[in-house]
Amino acid sequence: MINRRHFLSAAAPALALSGYPVHGFTKEPVKGRIVVIMLQGGMDGLLAVPPIGDDDLFKQRKALVASNPLKLNPLFGIHPNFKNFSKMLKSNEASIVHATSFPYTARSHFEGQNVSQTGSKIPFSTDTGWLGRAMDVAKITGKALSLDAPLLIRGAPAFDNFYPANIGKTQAPQSELLNLIKNTHDGEVMVAIDKLSQVSMNSPSRLRARDSLSLATKAGESMREINGPRVAVLTIPEFDDHSSIGSTTGHHPKLFTLLDNVFYQLRSALKEQWDNTIVLTTTEFGRTVQENGSAGTDHGFGSVGLLAGGLINKSSVVSNWPGLSSKDLYEKRDLFATIDYRSVCAACIEAAFKLDHDLIVDKVFKDKKITRIYEHIFR
Repeated sequence: MINRRHFLSAAAPALALSGYPVHGFTKEPVKGRIVVIMLQGGMDGLLAVPPIGDDDLFKQRKALVASNPLKLNPLFGIHPNFKNFSKMLKSNEASIVHATSFPYTARSHFEGQNVSQTGSKIPFSTDTGWLGRAMDVAKITGKALSLDAPLLIRGAPAFDNFYPANIGKTQAPQSELLNLIKNTHDGEVMVAIDKLSQVSMNSPSRLRARDSLSLATKAGESMREINGPRVAVLTIPEFDDHSSIGSTTGHHPKLFTLLDNVFYQLRSALKEQWDNTIVLTTTEFGRTVQENGSAGTDHGFGSVGLLAGGLINKSSVVSNWPGLSSKDLYEKRDLFATIDYRSVCAACIEAAFKLDHDLIVDKVFKDKKITRIYEHIFR
């Protein structure tokens, strides 16, 4: 039987790489790297980073708190499955932003994912992504290593796409077959086949894995190169846990372990370029404070953002905590988001691409009301 979670999360883990350094608004080629990990389905931020110092947490969701969260400060803890990320927090190369969300409250996956990638308040109001527009402003161009370039990195300039297959018993395209196809077509088909031929000739013949950890390693290794891509987008699906979400163990905690290992793989593969990198998670919305009748949580509002990278100088938990009493919840059911996550994205762009905040909010997000919180994350 295909359940709702599997239907909405049918997309496999994915990776897109884009952006090659050229001069732009900065005085020298951009050295910074940005990696976005899209957590599709809506991550439960209260389970990932529980406010253990808020007494209402245990009143509202007794069964949805890990039995042994790692204490970060008097108010917040973190799920014990984030072992690698916790080490990054201790070494001052990670931070957390809590009670945050993109400016979207209607709880639709499709609309929420669109808003989180476009950075627009109105779903489907633009066909470019906030990171793609940031690359335009910084004059970073290049090709995308993906089957279908994520909306997040789509900007004004066009770029090439290529995604190595990993279908059982398949090989790289044979030159004879490509020539045969090219000779029977003309125009754009010929151009596309020429590009595919060039990429295939320069690619290893072995099959490429598409699991999240292998893709994270591929991203790190590619971005480590001096002339490698400056941007990577990783997708981890299946966070839509309407039933059996788990607490200390279970489906959501299993995804926490996967996400934790992705952070670790990126750091290991980037090596010295980790110092020039910021990694941030995004999710379309959080989940309800109280569990439903199926031991899961439904679509909500506020969640949490996890950030790591050498561009962070001092770890912190950034939050304007709204509280979890019923009167403090959004529509009496959701964690209230007090920080617009676009301000977090803007800070990451400022850190990596060295663009001015006013330029970012004007040209990238087209909303000058977005607050600058750079100093809270990259102090």
